[in-house]
Amino acid sequence: MSKSRFTTDDGTLDRARRLRRDATPAEKKLWSTLRAGGIAGFKFRRQQRIGPFVVDFACQSARLVIEVVGDSHAQQIDYDARRTQFLAEEGYRVLRFTNSDVLDNLEGVCRAIELALASRPSPSHPAVPGGPLPLPQGERGL
Repeated sequence: MSKSRFTTDDGTLDRARRLRRDATPAEKKLWSTLRAGGIAGFKFRRQQRIGPFVVDFACQSARLVIEVVGDSHAQQIDYDARRTQFLAEEGYRVLRFTNSDVLDNLEGVCRAIELALASRPSPSHPAVPGGPLPLPQGERGL
């Protein structure tokens, strides 16, 4: 019996469960908005396994991944780039927000997510690798 490229024996499932249990305050705050179709009726899952990776939030129908990043991500730029490339090859777009974006400007973060959901590519036009999408102009609260 062959394994698919999405089958892992590396503890990814246990890691996803631990990350759900130990969510950061910013992840909890954003999840309270995303859960149960909170943004435009789209369903999100949290700490979702996609291939060998665990993403913070994923909307399968829109092929959208949302990451809430803290200071530790500054030390893992290469890892994040590989992960973003893998996700793009699987047809996902990635939005990244900092903890402070979520905690201090949840409305702007939600607006950026709404815009990404509204502009999702059609199934015949998969996402193009181009890195994470930024917040809309003027939405950072500066």
